[in-house]
This record gives sequence, C-alpha cells and structure tokens, in this order.
Amino acid sequence: MGRHGAVATNHPVATQAGLDILRAGGTAVDASIAISLTLGVVEPAMSGLGGDGFFQLHRVNGAPLCVNATGAAPLAATPEAYAGGIPVAGPRSASTPGLLAGLALLHAGHATLPWARLVAPAIEAARDGFAVTHHYRHFAADCLAKLRASQGSAARFLADGATPPLGAVLTQPELAESLAEIARDGAEGFYRGRLARRLAAGIAAAGGVVAEADLAACAAEAQPPIAVPFQGFEVRQTPPNSTGFTFLQMLRILDRFDLAALGRDSAALIHLMVEAKKRAFLDRERWGADPRGLVIPLDRLLGAAHAAETAALIDPERAASLPVRGGEGGDTTYFCVVDAVGNAVSAIQSINSAFGSGVTAGDTGILLNNRMAYWHLEPGHPNRLRPGMRVRHTMNAPMVFRDGRLWGVFGTPGADNQVQVNLQVMLAMAVFGLDPQQAVEAPRWTSSQPGQAANYPHEADAVLTLEAGLAGAVPGLETRGHAVRVVPPLEGPCSVEVIRVLGNGVRMAGSDPRRDGWAAAY
Repeated sequence: MGRHGAVATNHPVATQAGLDILRAGGTAVDASIAISLTLGVVEPAMSGLGGDGFFQLHRVNGAPLCVNATGAAPLAATPEAYAGGIPVAGPRSASTPGLLAGLALLHAGHATLPWARLVAPAIEAARDGFAVTHHYRHFAADCLAKLRASQGSAARFLADGATPPLGAVLTQPELAESLAEIARDGAEGFYRGRLARRLAAGIAAAGGVVAEADLAACAAEAQPPIAVPFQGFEVRQTPPNSTGFTFLQMLRILDRFDLAALGRDSAALIHLMVEAKKRAFLDRERWGADPRGLVIPLDRLLGAAHAAETAALIDPERAASLPVRGGEGGDTTYFCVVDAVGNAVSAIQSINSAFGSGVTAGDTGILLNNRMAYWHLEPGHPNRLRPGMRVRHTMNAPMVFRDGRLWGVFGTPGADNQVQVNLQVMLAMAVFGLDPQQAVEAPRWTSSQPGQAANYPHEADAVLTLEAGLAGAVPGLETRGHAVRVVPPLEGPCSVEVIRVLGNGVRMAGSDPRRDGWAAAY
C-alpha cells in the first residue's frame, strides 16, 4: 500500500522497472512502456516484441482510451494456404506482431519521459540477464521440443538443450542489440527500417509467412472503451477484437441475482456464475471478431434486455449442456499501474502459447508469437482467417469506477480462463469485500465447453475445474449436473494483478502467487 503510486506485474524485475520510472517523475503511461518491454525480456514465455497487446488508459484530465496493439494476419496467410490446418507452433504459426506499434502510440500521445529512457530497463535486463525461477522452469520444461527446434531459441532459453537450473542467469545479447536499435530508431525501425528487414529475413529463413510488407502495414489503433453498470460500479473493457465484452456480459447477467445472499463459496453461486459464463461464451463465438469485418451489436449484447433474457434461461438447479461451434491454452502476461496523480493503465500482452511459436527470428533475438492458431477455418465463421484482418483475442484489460472515480484496475493472463477469473476477482472485491490480495489468493474455478478452446482446432471438454479450497461445493455442483475436477490449492490457471484505489487515495496492490508476480507501492 502507498499514497503515491502502485505497480503490479507478473515479474519482480518488471515491477521494479515501473516503480523506478514512477519515482523518477514518470506517469502511469511511462511506467507501462518500461514494464511492457521489460516483461518481454524477463518473462519470455509470455510476451515480447514478437507479440501483441491491449492497453486501457484512465487519464485524470482526458477522455478514457484503449489502444489496440494487435497485428493482422499476414497477406500470405489465406485459408487456402492453411487448408491442411493451422499449426500451433513453428514458423507458420506466427502472425504480424503489433505490441511495439501500440507502445509507440502510447508514447507519442501520452508519455512524458524520453523513449530511450523507457527502453533502457529492458536493454539492461537482456544484456545482464535474469535469474531462472520455478515458474520459468515449468514453462520451459513443457516447451522443450519447440524450443529445441529453433537454434536461436534453444541457445537463449535452454541450457545445453535442457531446462535451465533454478537461479541460472539467462542473457539475451541479440535481443539487447535489437532493443538498443529500438531505443535509437523507435518503432519505425522495427516496422519499416533496418530492424524490420532483419526481422523479415529471419522469419523467411525459418519458413514463416510474415513479410516486410506485413510489418510496414502494421498500425496500432486508439479506441474508446466499452462499459456496463454493475451494482453501482461502472466496469470498462477493451473493445473487439478483444473479447472483453464477454466479461461485461457475465456481469450484466449476474446483476439480475442477489449474489451476496448466495455466499461467496457456495455451490449455488458457483453454478450461477458458470451458467452465465456458458451463455456469454455462446455470444463470444457468434460475435467475437475484428469489427472491421463484422458489425457487432454491442449495444444489444451489453443491454439490460439481453441480460434479462439470458438470466431467465438459467436453471438454478441444473447445469446446461451448451457446446459452442468453435479450452484451455494460451499464455500471456498482465500488469497495471496507478501513478501519483491518479492516471492508470490496465495492460495485457502475449505471444499466445508459452514461448509462442518457439521460433527466434534470425539474429534479432525476437521470439515470435503463434497467434495464427487463434483463427478458425470453417466457412462462415465470424473469426475465419482473412489476410490483413485481426484475429479474435481472449486478451482483455478491465478497469472499474465508482461515482466517477477510479476504484480498481485488475486483469490476468490465461486465454479462455481470463474473463472467468476476472469475474471471480470482481465479485470477490465488489460484492464480498475482499481486499486485492485476498481476492487473488482465493480458490477459483474455470469452466470449459466443447468447441471453446482458443487455439486451433478449438476443441475442449465439458469440465468444471475447482481448486481444492472450493471442494466443499463439489456435492452441490455434481447434483446440479456439473462434471467436476478438483486440483490442488493454487494450481488453478491465471495470474491476477490488482490495484485498488481507496477513498483516502491509498493505492492497495495485490499479486497472484500462482506465478512470479510482485505488487508494490510507495
């Protein structure tokens, strides 16, 4: 807790970078740029220059704003070119990276410190290295095969082809040099300059489809947030092609019920939340897409009438079987910042699966995403692969307001589980009064539906997974027809970071113990 500024990220080195920027007089946007780039170095399994992101800004003296930093499908990525299926790893799984374009847009319009100053912490972390944690070892062990398949990836993320030992220091000199070029030339060099040419050449040599023309055409987009009321709060979200609207739909449905009366860990409340989630995911499948290619009726989807109609379909005593047409999978990183003035950023960025495609492009040190796996191939699907269009993203970056004032900023990685866990954290704090650390440590559930999974071929089971702390609800859930799986404490998915702003101005930050996160304030 602190009165001046707070930072919560998925890695201590990134949190320290953000705090240093705030203490040096930087704003929440300045700190976010430094955090974003540093996370791409010290949490390479989750995000980086080869990936995408979404940012939501609250500006005390300006209109609310979202920045869409997601790249489009390459021009060569036609459904015909992927007729045999979309790979979930390897060079052909990589899409155009949009993250740096978003950071450049943020800096140009809303930062106060020089660009090179904000890139410096990432350069230092890449040059001097970071120490391997238990969670790094977990993700590296899961990805040995795809990292070994890329010489550049194996050299930097493994130790003699094996998982590095705890505490080993991993340096990334090639990435440090690319970051130094970015500090000098800005995003322009990454997308249309010398680094762009090296990046495209490295991708081509590996067999990927992202070309110089795709990089040159990449541009971030500034958008207004979407929002709904919920029990006296205003909850804002990132608009499509983010599926933040799914989170808002769940809140609108649940607002029709007396949630507090059901009890925080009761089978009745969990059932109700899961059933709301299932129905919101049906709408996600129908309407989750790039709005440049589909007119998405957000006013109707987020309206009171649709929420009431959907809520009326929920049987409080019976689980519904609701497969989608289309899970698990996807690894991302979330962070949030509130500065001394009260400006805030809610940010999420990703290379999709752990270590993305597994491919490091040439001599750039840049690890490529595997975001192509999010596309569908079925004719008529709203998220069907289209060159030059943005894929549907599970990434979303919420903010919460009360009486016109910032109340909370939070979010999580976790693919399809993101909006589900965000829902639970929101209810824990807003309905049941938990503080941020209690909310992120509370046992959680996640639901899957057949056809739901984010990655191609989009299959999933129909299982409700509970952490052991919710085991008391299992009999009531099984009686209602849920197929339940129980996992050990803190073994559920996601890694939530939270900052609450109290009425007296204190910033109260919490960080999920399920990964390497660290929350700090001053």
